[in-house]
Amino acid sequence: MDRLRVAIIIPTLNESNTIAKIVQSVLPSGRVIVVDDGSTDNSAQLASNAGAEVVRHNTNLGYDKAIDSGFAHASDLGCEIAITIDGDGQHDTSLIEKFLSEINGEVDMVIGIRSFQQRASEYIFSYYARLFYGIEDPLCGIKAYKMKIYDLLGHFDSYGSFGTELAFFGVKNGFQFRQIPFELREREDESRFNKILHTNYKILLAMFKSVRRIKKISE
Repeated sequence: MDRLRVAIIIPTLNESNTIAKIVQSVLPSGRVIVVDDGSTDNSAQLASNAGAEVVRHNTNLGYDKAIDSGFAHASDLGCEIAITIDGDGQHDTSLIEKFLSEINGEVDMVIGIRSFQQRASEYIFSYYARLFYGIEDPLCGIKAYKMKIYDLLGHFDSYGSFGTELAFFGVKNGFQFRQIPFELREREDESRFNKILHTNYKILLAMFKSVRRIKKISE
């Protein structure tokens, strides 16, 4: 596949230890869009030097808004496929080519399944996602989408979904998806979600918002 048709979106917040290496590793597979979400280090400059197109937020807007900005930029570039991957080094960058090989043809989305999840709230959210959508690991940061799904919805996230709204929308609207299990690496730096109780609350809140949206649609 022509790499200019593929956007690789990497949300970044103070990940100067890993971002350049990740950008260089995935650059042969597509146009790398790093969304610098208000970093106070030199992550943006390192990403740019490594060959990424950098979208900058002057303040920290959060994971979903960072991905949203990346998708908007990918749409402006005319990309046909978008892949999200974290900038913290936990995802093996060789997965990008594997995801691209799966999304060709009839498959519209590819969703990763991590070898382990890091919070109790993630297991609860995963149970809900399996029950209603057939998605094993909705909070996994590495996913691939055909841009036609984004174009139909008009955004990546509208309610703080922790990266799940577009995937759920795709399933509900009959888009075909596959799931790929992989070994999750240990972080090389501190998580952007480093407050355990606060993060668990936000994840569960995102799940309840999703439940409410299902009810509204079915009424």
